[in-house]
Amino acid sequence: MEIQKIVCEQTGDSCNFIKHPSGLEIYVCEMEGFSTTEALFGTKYGSINTCFKTKADKEFTTVPEGIAHFLEHKLFENEDCDAFELYAKTGANANAYTSFDRTCYLFSCSDHYKESLEILLDFVQNPYFTQETVDKEQGIIGQEIKMCDDNPSWKVLFNMLQGMYHNHPVRIDIAGTVESIAKIDADLLYKCYNTFYNLNNMVLAIAGNVKTEEVLEIADRLLKPCENQQLETICPEEPYEVLEKVKYEHLPVGTPIFNIGIKCRPESGYARLKAEMECNIAGSVISDPSAPLYKKLIDEGLINSTFGFEVFAGDGFFSLIFSGESEEPEKVMGYITEEIERVKVEGLDKTLYDSIKKSTYGMAVRESNNPEAVAGNLISAFMAEVGPYDPIKVLSGMTCEDVQKALCQRFDTNNMTISVIK
Repeated sequence: MEIQKIVCEQTGDSCNFIKHPSGLEIYVCEMEGFSTTEALFGTKYGSINTCFKTKADKEFTTVPEGIAHFLEHKLFENEDCDAFELYAKTGANANAYTSFDRTCYLFSCSDHYKESLEILLDFVQNPYFTQETVDKEQGIIGQEIKMCDDNPSWKVLFNMLQGMYHNHPVRIDIAGTVESIAKIDADLLYKCYNTFYNLNNMVLAIAGNVKTEEVLEIADRLLKPCENQQLETICPEEPYEVLEKVKYEHLPVGTPIFNIGIKCRPESGYARLKAEMECNIAGSVISDPSAPLYKKLIDEGLINSTFGFEVFAGDGFFSLIFSGESEEPEKVMGYITEEIERVKVEGLDKTLYDSIKKSTYGMAVRESNNPEAVAGNLISAFMAEVGPYDPIKVLSGMTCEDVQKALCQRFDTNNMTISVIK
């Protein structure tokens, strides 16, 4: 079993990579002088993965929406006790999350990381579901879904996604719906678990006060070798155009909140990483507090300090989102559209571009001194199918011309959806 050292040319940071005989990919970042440890055990399985097959299947299987999130909840319980009870004995702070494209189980600690790592690898590999516990969980998650339906920030996002996407499952709440989770049973959970929790589809990332040899000793003892199932996942065909340009809903909010989304063509791998980072810089230059757009919107009382921009991308989806609070969100959208078209013609503010690129680079370097950020970045690189240090490589080689090109190609103001909670 070979330990491969991966070095970042730009910063000199490094991590160790091991393709374990069990099928698992392992990344270990030994951070000398740090007292804390952060570990994540993740699978490339999120809410959008509702249609799949392996080499053993003749046909694709379609499962109810929300099953990845449901499975995450159930995995913490085994026949004897709850994983949180075991972590309480080691003093680790444990958690888990499911997003659109992944499920991750994690802990952070300042002592006894080896014992906590044993707990992590053990419970994630030992599912225990019964119909009785599944029925109980349906009620718990049903309440969680209803709470999200009353959350304006959550609703404004998903209303926008439902306006943008015709068929892609990113338009569905990560937890599913009360109706969809009612279709989940123990057999279905085991099928999804055995498909997506195969170690060839998973990654372990651990950073901080750790030793690679100690991590591998635990991995050798606890990891159960898995045969590669040649897993395939598919998403429905998705048109380029948005489905609806306007989505309104009324909920109790002091000031209307909005998400303005621009739908783009999806990318994958390194091309997606590059497009994400270029669009992030472009959008940041346009929406920065020192930029003309922000000043105009503030001067006219149209926005407040909640105004911001982000790139939202994953398998089969890629969109750009301006968000904030405003009494006149349609007017804000008009000004954003005008500014994008102006900058396409006149070009980005080079001084502001240089400033934002430098601050973004500085943040990336600072993150290399934070075990939590390092482990999270290693997981994200695995999920995106890029190298651990590709983000900083892209950023260091980026030019203003690259960002201007991305702006002209991807900020299509004819392909926008506005979602407003009034």
